[in-house]
Amino acid sequence: MSHPTYEIMALRYARFEDRTQGNSLIFPDDHAAPMPLDFYVWAIRGGGRTIVLDTGFDAASAARRNRTWLRSPLDALRGVGIEPGEVKDVVLSHMHWDHAGHWEEFPQARFHLQKEEMQYCTGSCMCHEPLRRPFDVEHVVMAVRHVFRERVTFHAGTVEIAPGITLHLVGGHSGGLQIMRVPTARGWVVLASDATHFWANIRRRNPFTLLHNLERMIEGWVTCEGLADSPDHIIPGHDPEVLRRFPKIAGDPQTALLHLPPEA
Repeated sequence: MSHPTYEIMALRYARFEDRTQGNSLIFPDDHAAPMPLDFYVWAIRGGGRTIVLDTGFDAASAARRNRTWLRSPLDALRGVGIEPGEVKDVVLSHMHWDHAGHWEEFPQARFHLQKEEMQYCTGSCMCHEPLRRPFDVEHVVMAVRHVFRERVTFHAGTVEIAPGITLHLVGGHSGGLQIMRVPTARGWVVLASDATHFWANIRRRNPFTLLHNLERMIEGWVTCEGLADSPDHIIPGHDPEVLRRFPKIAGDPQTALLHLPPEA
C-alpha cells in the first residue's frame, strides 16, 4: 500500500550540561567524562497532516530542575510554521516530566498515549519515590482531566495513527513508553524518544541509568533496529549529536531536519 512521505524536525528547546557518563550510563567508560543532555520535541509534517511528538516542559520546570532554557517548545513549533493551537494530533512517548507538559496549549489536539503508560503513572508504582521522581503530578492530573474530556486515545501496542505512521509499545525506560515509525524520502525513520537517550545506548548496548525494566529496554532496542532502515534512521531522544549530524533549518541552528541524510 502506498503512503505519503513526511518531513521530520527535531526542535531543541533546553539543555542539561551537568551530566557525565557516570550518571548517564550504567556501564561508563569514564565516570567523569561529560555527557550533556539535549531536550527536543519533534514535528512530523506531510500528506496534509501535522503531528507533534512530545510537548516538553516550561521555563518554571527548567528553573526548578536546573535545566538550561533555550526557548519555549511552543515557540519552536511556531518558528517552523506550526501553531500549537491548531495541531490535531499529539503523541506522548511517555509521561515523564520533560515530555508531557503544555496540555492546555494544544486545545484542538487528540493525545495519543499507550494504555500501559497511563496505568503506570497513575498506579501503585507511584507510591515509590524513585519511580515517581521522573513524573510531574500536575501533568498526570492534566492527563486524567483530558481523559474525562474524551481527548485521549489509548493504544495497546502497535497502531497506525496516520497513513504509514505507526506507534509501537516498548516500555523499558518508563512503564508504557512508545516509539514512532515514520516514512520519509530517505527511508523508514524511528523516533525512539527515550527508548534510547543517546546513540551510545543502543549502539553500544549500554543502558541509560533511569529505567523501569532493563529487559524491556534492551528488547526495545531490538524493536527499533527492526523498524528502522539503518542505525542512522534511529533518532535518540536526548543526544546532542542529533543537531551536530543532521542538516539544520536556515537561520535556526536549534532545529534539525531528520528526513534528510545526516551530514556527519
